[in-house]
Amino acid sequence: MEVLEETKITLSSYLDWAQRRLAEVASPRLDAEVLMAQSLDISRTELMTYPERILNRVEAEIFCSKIERRVLREPVSHITGVQEFWSLEFAVNEKVLTPRPETEILVEQCLKALAKEFSPVKILDLGTGSGVLAITLAKEIPQSRVTAIEKSALEVARGNALSHAVADRVHFVNGDLKKLDWQGPYHLIVSNPPYIESENLSKCMPEVRQYEPVEALDGGRDGLDYYRFIVPMALKKLKKNGWLVLEIGHTQASAVVALMENGYQDIQVVQDYSGYDRVVLARTLNG
Repeated sequence: MEVLEETKITLSSYLDWAQRRLAEVASPRLDAEVLMAQSLDISRTELMTYPERILNRVEAEIFCSKIERRVLREPVSHITGVQEFWSLEFAVNEKVLTPRPETEILVEQCLKALAKEFSPVKILDLGTGSGVLAITLAKEIPQSRVTAIEKSALEVARGNALSHAVADRVHFVNGDLKKLDWQGPYHLIVSNPPYIESENLSKCMPEVRQYEPVEALDGGRDGLDYYRFIVPMALKKLKKNGWLVLEIGHTQASAVVALMENGYQDIQVVQDYSGYDRVVLARTLNG
C-alpha cells in the first residue's frame, strides 16, 4: 500500500487518510480514531495529545490492515473485539450481536422497575448474547441473582461475567428459550429478542447483514415471533407484580402492547434518545 512506502508519516496524517478511505461508513473519523488507538494501545485522548507522533512500519501496517477490514464494512467491534456498553467494556465477536447504545434504555427501565425491591432480586435475561444485560444488571443491583439463557456463544458471556466480577451471581443456561424450563419465579424478566422481519434482513446495513448472527436478528415474518412466545410465558414465571421489560423495533409498540393487555398492568412504552419507541414494559396483575 503506497501510504506505507513513505517515511516519517504522522499519526494525524494517517487518520486523515483513513477518514477519506472510510468515506462510505457512517462515522469515518470516529472509526479511524478508535482503530488507531487500539493499534497503538493508547487512548483516544492520547491521539489528540500527540498528533505529530511518527508511526513505524509495523504500527502503520497494523492500522492500515484494520482500516481495510472496516472498508469491507466489518464492524469496528469485530475488528477490536470489544464494545462499550453502560461505560463498561465487553468482549464481542461474530457469534453475538454487538450491543447498541439504545439498549441502555432497557437497563434504565429495569433499574427503575426494581428500585423498590430490597430482598434478593431474581432476574431472567432471555437471549443474553454477549451478556451485557445480565452483567450490567448484576453490577448495578448487588443483591441480585441473574439467570441468563442463550443457545449459542455462551463462552463470550461467561468471559464477560468473569471480567466484570459477577460470575458468582449470573447463572448461564445453554439452550433455546422457547424449549427450556425458565424455572423462576422472577421479580423481572428482560429480553432484547430478535425483532427484524425476515424479509427485511437483506435490507439491513452491511455491518449487520454480512457480519452479525442471523439468529439474533430474525424475528419471523412480522418480527413478532419471540414476543408471542415470551409475553404469555413470562406470566407463568414472574412473581406477583413482577416486571417484563422488552426491547422492540420502533414500529412494534402497538403490537407488543396488544399482546400484554391480557394479564399485565401498568403497560408503558418508552422512547430512546432519538425519539423512537424502544422499550415496552409491564407489571403482572396482583393476582
